[in-house]
Amino acid sequence: MELNINGSAAKLDVSDAVFGRDFSQDLVHQVVVAYRNAGRAGTKAQKTRSEVNGTTKKSKKQKGGGARHGALTAPIFVGGGVTFAAKPRSFAQKVNRKMYRAAIASILSELNRQGRITVVESFDVEAPRTKGLVGKLAALNVGKRPLIVTEEATDNLYLSARNLPYVQVRDVQGLDPVALVGADTVVVTTDAVKKIEEWLA
Repeated sequence: MELNINGSAAKLDVSDAVFGRDFSQDLVHQVVVAYRNAGRAGTKAQKTRSEVNGTTKKSKKQKGGGARHGALTAPIFVGGGVTFAAKPRSFAQKVNRKMYRAAIASILSELNRQGRITVVESFDVEAPRTKGLVGKLAALNVGKRPLIVTEEATDNLYLSARNLPYVQVRDVQGLDPVALVGADTVVVTTDAVKKIEEWLA
């Protein structure tokens, strides 16, 4: 299949396996959830009744004082332990390489079908200025949440996009499913397209 190159009459030949495959919602959902879970710290920790600071002595006599209670470290008291205390844990989910690559290809194919991929010959800014990047993006009409994918993103491009809250810049090695799913339009250079094909082939 072929992709149109913005601002040029030429077309770019691409692989149907990367930009023309069927969309698998279940696979994409699994990979996106796994990717986001991998970024969770998992450091939440609470104390049980045996770990809180306090005496375990019986708070009052068994009979004659109303309700019967033991130690004040019990969960029913303020300052007591937590019944099912959270402990540090890993949220990582196993996703093998073949599934991950298939999910990326599935997302790219769906973006292509929806006309949300803009291919350009090159994309860079001469100086690290936000104003220059805003002008380039406005000329391409890419919406509020564009994702810029280049073969090797330059420092000028990263610095120019840093103050734009919904603009993301990735090189091919840093491309991830969450960034692709959340983008209104993916602006990708021809060199990046070739590198993506090599990666997902």
